[in-house]
Amino acid sequence: MDWHLLGLSFITVFLSELGDKSQLAAIALSGRGQSTRAVFFGTAGALLLTSFLGVLAGGAVAEFLPTKLLKAIAAVGFAILAIRLLFFNNEEASSDTEP
Repeated sequence: MDWHLLGLSFITVFLSELGDKSQLAAIALSGRGQSTRAVFFGTAGALLLTSFLGVLAGGAVAEFLPTKLLKAIAAVGFAILAIRLLFFNNEEASSDTEP
């Protein structure tokens, strides 16, 4: 077992999941539900399943593409998202609020 990779994966996912929509949904569900345990196991199971599917997909893609290319694709994708958020998101938000 690669403990460094395990720790890095845990910290990355933990920090990225703080305050996201799924956590807010879990808060809303547990606030109005009778069983917080059911909400915990339901949301934990959903996160485990989506993470498992991501690992399977990543492993399959890594079989066909070199790691350096995958990192480059991810970097370009994040850069495009950042540019869209910085420059184009304000125009869409302002047009939604105008009558």
